[in-house]
Amino acid sequence: MNILNENLILFTTIINLIIFIIPILISVALLTLLERKTLGYIQLRKGPNLIGPLGLLQPFADGLKLFIKENFKPSNSTPIFFLLAPPLFFFIAVLLWSTAPILNSSINLTLSLLFIITFSSLSVYAILGAGWSSNSKYALLGAIRAVAQAISYEVSFGLIILPLIIIVGSWGLFSFSSLQNNNIWIIIPCFPLFIMWFISTLAETNRTPFDLAEGESELVSGYNVEYAGAPFALFFIGEYANIIFINLISVILFLGSYNSLNLISHINILIIITKTLILIFSFLWIRASFPRIRYDQLMNLMWKNFLPLTIAFLVLYFVIIAILNASPPAY
Repeated sequence: MNILNENLILFTTIINLIIFIIPILISVALLTLLERKTLGYIQLRKGPNLIGPLGLLQPFADGLKLFIKENFKPSNSTPIFFLLAPPLFFFIAVLLWSTAPILNSSINLTLSLLFIITFSSLSVYAILGAGWSSNSKYALLGAIRAVAQAISYEVSFGLIILPLIIIVGSWGLFSFSSLQNNNIWIIIPCFPLFIMWFISTLAETNRTPFDLAEGESELVSGYNVEYAGAPFALFFIGEYANIIFINLISVILFLGSYNSLNLISHINILIIITKTLILIFSFLWIRASFPRIRYDQLMNLMWKNFLPLTIAFLVLYFVIIAILNASPPAY
């Protein structure tokens, strides 16, 4: 009987995991189609329109092609790190989604923002491991670029979040939802922070004009250049899942949300998805509009512009909140 119960628990866990991952995979597939369609129309062409109605089956055909494609590895690579890097990158991307406060199945962590910052930074190990273990100068250079870029902009992430924590008084994402339900959106008093946050999300997700880790003209795809088939697809899926997730977090932090523990409805979730899609579309619009910047410009933007600005805003908002809390209540 105990063995039967253990097998039943294991089977239930696997089913729940599949149910949790499938919406993420479908979202990534539709995002790739949206990106190709958007770029196509901006460049005065159609984009995918042959496979399925309006090209809706194109991303699924691409995914099938990648997963049945022959897999290989360089003969002089380090096998363990080379094989483990893609699943690790994908696992971290999926793990972050477990804290998103949009469904009842989400984990209500008291320190969910700290959890997100901590675990998102672990993806640099997968990227560095992929680039180093490939034993290719292009892959290694792309990995070093990606790690330096990620570390730099995680500094701005932390310093931008701290004033928000002071305003809200909690590290939990559900607290941000509750506060903005009863008051104004945080983007209104913190608009400069939102602009820096949005630019930092572009850099953190390696999106144009900050896609220097994957610069095709210099690095032939960067840290994942030696990967093919399913491992390459895992990097691809993880990257696009991070794009959707970071924009969802932007909506929760700045653009208002709903306390999903108390207010689950299709309308509320639709509003959150609409706001997230608007931010995602802005990512695509920026990709179609701006050229890739130089690497020294990327670093100067962080260390010489964002760092002093975020520290100044941190002090400013801390002083404002301290004065408001010290003032006597109005009767």
